[in-house]
Amino acid sequence: MKPTPPTADLLRYLAEIGWGELRRPATRTVPAEPGARSAATLESVAVEAASCRRCRLAEGRRNVVFGTGDPLARLMVIGEAPGAEEDRQGEPFVGRAGELLNKILAAIGMRREEVYIANIVKCRPPGNRDPQADEAAACRGYLDAQIDLVRPEVLVALGRVAAQALLGNNLPIGRMRGQWHTVRGIPTMVTYHPAALLRDASYKRPTWEDMQQVRDRLAAAG
Repeated sequence: MKPTPPTADLLRYLAEIGWGELRRPATRTVPAEPGARSAATLESVAVEAASCRRCRLAEGRRNVVFGTGDPLARLMVIGEAPGAEEDRQGEPFVGRAGELLNKILAAIGMRREEVYIANIVKCRPPGNRDPQADEAAACRGYLDAQIDLVRPEVLVALGRVAAQALLGNNLPIGRMRGQWHTVRGIPTMVTYHPAALLRDASYKRPTWEDMQQVRDRLAAAG
């Protein structure tokens, strides 16, 4: 499937923030055992999550924000938690941060529809606070199931909270980003959350450097 050609506005935006040239994605290879990574299997986990009451976040949610995207994705992106708009729509990364994520993905030659997107926790924390450790632990089984079923070639953890939860540490993001880690046997890159880029433009360059590594890893695997 050919990627959708970028618009002139997107090209101008990418040039302004220094993302570099758009590149075509590497050819995707469907695995020999697609039944193990089927949308139906992910849907069964999503059905279970929809009635989850494992932690206090269930009390205030409108929707469980399970995940979205290609169940055969080569790239899986993991954020921290749904915000107000995500809770309303039931989909991760909508609003301004979601729009910027789409542009970041376009800069490495990928469309949102080709990627699988999830969060550490599936319900919105009150006041958009960080998820607490017990809340992340209560949701971890769902996230691990998503990773195991999708089996992407690369994971990207967006932001400190997601990176700490995935890697099991308390390190600042500056010490985690820019290098490869391993989560459930999958190469994992840590970078800044799109919301951080909206607050501080100085994070755009290091984020682009991280995503270039992701692009090159996928190209090499492809």
